[in-house]
Amino acid sequence: MSLVTALSETLRGLHTQWNEAVGDLTPEQLVWRPDGRGNHIAFTTWHYVRTEDNVVRFILQDRRPTVWIEGGWDQKFGLDRVAQGTGWTPEQAAAFRLPMPDWMQYQRAVWKDCEEYLSKLSEADLEKSVRINPLGEMPARRALVNICLTHGHTHLGEVYHLRALMGLKTTPV
Repeated sequence: MSLVTALSETLRGLHTQWNEAVGDLTPEQLVWRPDGRGNHIAFTTWHYVRTEDNVVRFILQDRRPTVWIEGGWDQKFGLDRVAQGTGWTPEQAAAFRLPMPDWMQYQRAVWKDCEEYLSKLSEADLEKSVRINPLGEMPARRALVNICLTHGHTHLGEVYHLRALMGLKTTPV
């Protein structure tokens, strides 16, 4: 199996899990925080999906406008044009609200765009050097593995943990 195929299959599975993990939550569940501490599911979801959108579109496709910008999602939701939550204070993250159910349209658009990008990617494309601030230069494969996959699974684990603390269904297994 090629690395491109492995990345495509794994990201597709990750995307399915994200849809299942957040798609059925109420507004109250999206912003629940144990003892009022830590990041809630709404912030974590927004942060991760925006990050994948930025990496796949802006970084890996030579500054192509993100799905977020191209679709005018920032304007539709009344949210920041470029922020993705990195470096936010705990107070900023706690105040964030996810515009459900419309959010799911954006989330699915990011997943679709990522899968389309990967379907056209060659093994050689994975070796292209890209710069991700503040991490520096890296091959495209590392951006996909470390930021999209590892980062995505880490935050998905946080979402499942918060779901478990609320007594909700966790992993789809």
